[in-house]
Amino acid sequence: MIAERRIFAGRATRALAQEICDHLGVKLSRAEVMKFKNDNLFVQIQENVRERDVFVVQTSCPPVDENLMETLIMIDALKRASAGRITAVLPYFPYGRSDKKDQPRVPITARLVADLLTTAGADRIMTIDLHSPQIQGFFSIPCDHLTATTLFAQYMRAKGLASPVAVATDAGAAKRALSFARALQIPLAIMEKHRHGNTDTVAVTAFIGDVRGREAIVFEDEISTGSTLLAAAEVLQEQGAAAIYVCATHAVFAGDALERLQQSAINEVVVTNTIPHKDLPSKITELSVAPLLAEAIQRVTTGESISSLFEF
Repeated sequence: MIAERRIFAGRATRALAQEICDHLGVKLSRAEVMKFKNDNLFVQIQENVRERDVFVVQTSCPPVDENLMETLIMIDALKRASAGRITAVLPYFPYGRSDKKDQPRVPITARLVADLLTTAGADRIMTIDLHSPQIQGFFSIPCDHLTATTLFAQYMRAKGLASPVAVATDAGAAKRALSFARALQIPLAIMEKHRHGNTDTVAVTAFIGDVRGREAIVFEDEISTGSTLLAAAEVLQEQGAAAIYVCATHAVFAGDALERLQQSAINEVVVTNTIPHKDLPSKITELSVAPLLAEAIQRVTTGESISSLFEF
């Protein structure tokens, strides 16, 4: 027997959670989230969740720490209300870029977040395009790692480009870009970049592949300040690319990233709504991950395979 399902939303992701519910044909479950005058968060679950299959949808966006704490408190409230199984649906995983010790005496914050979610009472994690797939190994509970690759592949295929080539901005992104290239059955080019410490200064030091006269599609997991993409666009122009497109799952758009991208040589930037935005400029196209998350939630509920969602 399949347990009755409940879907709750954190304040950062209510629009996406509602869209997920619309696809599943269910109502968004009710919870009160407020902040006391002493700046403490308060959550009260306003529906019966005893032995229910519960999903908490909350993404990482400013204020990141407050949204993370809200997620933990909501999970704890659900656990204490005797929820049968709690799945934390985190479209953009908090602190996903802090996944290793790449400098002396620094934390591995992604592992800390994994521990906090588990301690709070999450039984399962669902997320999209982790910065490093190794973060899955930080959990002692199941972690469903979804990807937006198929969304981007479908969108770019529909554009009918004459001679596209996928581009990875560094060796670390090559595996992800290769999956995209295989989905479209197009060649792959790889750059090598160097970032100066913790700054946003990026230099491209090498380029492998041929983009002359072709449409270059740069494939990234996220866009933060846009420095990597702007440096890549300059190199692609020098290499003779006929047009430059960008596909990136997580649209962080820190600082003046949107303005810089709008003024750049990039023809179009395609992102998803794992991070909420309003009034995006003309060069930015947003695709919804709601159908993907809705289908994954449905399959978790019914015990079907999730990996088959991404078979090309």
